[in-house]
Amino acid sequence: MAADTVVLATRNAAKLRELARILSAQNHGTQIRLAGLDEFPGAPDVPETGATFEENALLKARAIADYTGLAAVADDSGLCVDALGGMPGVLSARWAGGHGDDQANLELVLAQVADVPDARLGARFVCAAALVTDSGEWVVTGQVEGRLIRAPRGSGGFGYDPIFLPDGFDQTTAEMTAEAKDAISHRGRAFRALTPFISRLA
Repeated sequence: MAADTVVLATRNAAKLRELARILSAQNHGTQIRLAGLDEFPGAPDVPETGATFEENALLKARAIADYTGLAAVADDSGLCVDALGGMPGVLSARWAGGHGDDQANLELVLAQVADVPDARLGARFVCAAALVTDSGEWVVTGQVEGRLIRAPRGSGGFGYDPIFLPDGFDQTTAEMTAEAKDAISHRGRAFRALTPFISRLA
C-alpha cells in the first residue's frame, strides 16, 4: 500500500464509516487513502488495558502502525455518566461483560440510573484519537455534553446514542442525521482536531 494510506484501527463498520466521513470532509482535497483493519486480516486485536481513553487510543494506534508499517489512527471513546462516577468510561464497550454488545450495555446503564432523579442524569461522550507515524505521535480529545433519557430513541448511530441527548438539542444522537451528529459528536470533534496532522502525510 502507498505511504499516503492511513489505517483506521477498527473492525467496527459503523465506526469506520463515521471516521471516514469525518476525515474525508476535513481533508479539503488532500489525497489520503483510508483503510480499515478488514484489509489486514492478521492484524492484532489490541487489548484496551489503559486507564484512560488516551492510553487506549495510543496502544491501538502503536500496535497497528507496527503491524502494517503505515500511519495508524485509533480512537477510544465512551460514555461518562455523572451519577455513575464517570463510568462506564473506558469500559463502555464491555460494560455488560461482553465486548461490543450495544443493547446489553445500554440496558445495564438504564437499569443503573433507574432511581436517579432526572436532574442528575448529566453525561458526556468522550473520545481520544491518536495518530502514530514513523515521525511521531499525536493524541487529541473531544467531548460532547448532554444527559441521559429513560428510554431509547432513534435507530441511527450505535452504542449509547439512543439514550444520549446532547445539550441544546431535542434529538438523541441516534435520531440525528449522520452529518448533524458528526458536526457535534465527541468523535467528530476529536477527529477534526487530528485531521491537520493526518493531512501532513499526503
